[in-house]
Order: sequence, then structure tokens, then C-alpha cells
Amino acid sequence: QVQLVESGGGLVQAGGSLRLSCAASGNIFSINAMGWYRQAPGKQRDLVAAIFSGGGTNYADSVKGRFTISRDNAKNTVYLQMNSLKPEDTAVYYCNADGVTYSSGSYYPFGSWGQGTQVTVSS
Repeated sequence: QVQLVESGGGLVQAGGSLRLSCAASGNIFSINAMGWYRQAPGKQRDLVAAIFSGGGTNYADSVKGRFTISRDNAKNTVYLQMNSLKPEDTAVYYCNADGVTYSSGSYYPFGSWGQGTQVTVSS
């Protein structure tokens, strides 16, 4: 089992910044991709940004130039620096990771979600 724990959400005024963190723990053999998704009330959960083991990144068009995803492989932690926040960024932000876990000498793929952290941007 691989667990993800997020932190860093909160209330901020439009134009402000927040930094989200997500730490993975458990029987981790390797992590391929780590990413952030968000879900606003009444809407589907959408990808915000992802970072891959080789360092490549992918961003939603709506956050390009404002958000930056980064990763500390030694700590199995992913960060999302969010600048120039807008009210439409308000949502619950979820961390996601996929890779390989192990148990009793065998290896298995895993995909895990965090519990979510609320980000609210006031106008």
C-alpha cells in the first residue's frame, strides 16, 4: 500500500500564491508519475499538472505560466507552486501517484490518491 498525504491548501485572495505538497509513503519500489488534479463543486476531476520520472511535465492550459510542478525523488514528494491565483482556481486539489510497490517479495503496479486539500481563492 502506498499512501499520499497532501498539505498546503487554504484561503487566499486573488493574485496571491499557495504551495501544495504531497508526500508518498509505504512500500515504494519506484514512482513513475506524480500529479495534481482538482475538482470544483458539480464538476469533474481534471488534471492540473503532472511530472514524470524523467522530469518531463504536463500542464492544463488554464494554469500554464502560473503554476509550477516539481518533485523531490529522494523524499517521494511532489509540489505545486500556484501563483497569480484566480477565483476559478477554487477547488479541492488531489494528489495522484503511480508506480511499483512490493509485498512479500513480489512487485505490483500501484495508483494512489490523496485525501484532497481545499484551495479557495476570493475575489
